[in-house]
Amino acid sequence: MIKVTITLEEDILQFIDQQAKGNRSGYINALLTEHRHRILEAEMIAALKQDAEDSEYQAEIAAWDNVVGDGINARE
Repeated sequence: MIKVTITLEEDILQFIDQQAKGNRSGYINALLTEHRHRILEAEMIAALKQDAEDSEYQAEIAAWDNVVGDGINARE
């Protein structure tokens, strides 16, 4: 872990202290981890929607699907 110094508004710090139950760092880390997760999830959904709307990409996927199902067993 890396130790940092940040500046917070007084009312925000009071809120953190009320919610953190004595562990400011743990509380802030949990909040930021959840926020990062939500952002990454939204980015992944946006990328999947973009892929779904890209007809050229979908044609490429369909071509690869044909290759995957051609019956060749790579383990033999």
